Amino acid sequence: MKALKVSWLHALGVLAIAISSSSHAQSGGSPAAAAADGLPTWAFVWDPNVKVPPPDDKPNSLPGSSASYSWKQARDLFVAPDWHPGDHGPMPDVVASGRKPDVRACGSCHRVEGTGSPENASLAGLPVDYLVQQIADFKSGARKMSGPERPSTTLMMGSVKGMTDAEVLVAAQYFSALKPRRNVKVVEAETIPKTGEARLFFTRSPGGGTEPLGRRIVEFPDDEGQFELRDTHSTFTAYVPVGSVTKGETLATTDGSGTTLACGICHGPALKGVGPIPRIAGRSPTYIVRQLYEFKTGGRSAGASALMKQVFEKLSAEDIIALAAYVGSLEP
Repeated sequence: MKALKVSWLHALGVLAIAISSSSHAQSGGSPAAAAADGLPTWAFVWDPNVKVPPPDDKPNSLPGSSASYSWKQARDLFVAPDWHPGDHGPMPDVVASGRKPDVRACGSCHRVEGTGSPENASLAGLPVDYLVQQIADFKSGARKMSGPERPSTTLMMGSVKGMTDAEVLVAAQYFSALKPRRNVKVVEAETIPKTGEARLFFTRSPGGGTEPLGRRIVEFPDDEGQFELRDTHSTFTAYVPVGSVTKGETLATTDGSGTTLACGICHGPALKGVGPIPRIAGRSPTYIVRQLYEFKTGGRSAGASALMKQVFEKLSAEDIIALAAYVGSLEP
């Protein structure tokens, strides 16, 4: 543990020195980029008017699994559907079923293999210390969530505030021990499938058709039913603007001509994390956009967040999209 703390402090020191050097080099040069762009509403999807059919008790089955769950179970946040129990070790109670009345099952939203989804975080393989710190930051208010008040935000905040230290630690240890699963395919496009009703994530229009992508990322589950039944083998396609992956690679691996710093300074050369610093490779591009927005605007303010804010404060909305597209295209 001592060695991890040393590498964490070393990374922060390198980052602080690099920021200071970059700022000094730019002090007599061109002005900083324009002020922060507005909230990317497409990354904070929420439509309370979407009507969801009432859940029933009929068992559902999925290819590749011998398990069965009803829609009522899939929507019960004190139940974490376990379609592939052979893919992971024993689940702690807080992951499998939570603790009523307020602590929902971590595995319900984040999935039992920590694969997550576009509306929340993938947790598999993240460092224990990092996961524990994030829960502490949610509890203290140092980590906030922008955009409209969505039920996922409300339920998350209620759950973490009710968790004991022991529950936080055992959940962090469980998710950290899981191997990250690649479940997002990044596709560059100008035109995408027409979007349909979206409650917490984008869906394809049942009527078919296409629409321009524009300046955004649209991430669809490849099989909506499988995803909503909370199968950890669910996959997603993230449509990103043409040219964004290459642009993102340049930003992630250089200083962007003085606008940012190479991500690998802290997250490692393959962006798979170093010590308690988290992996960002292969994570949902939509999730990454939200986090970069929070760093840039102060929604995340604890620990290294002040340094991260300096890294991103000069980036435009297009830069953030490009970084998220590149990071999402990597192997986790």
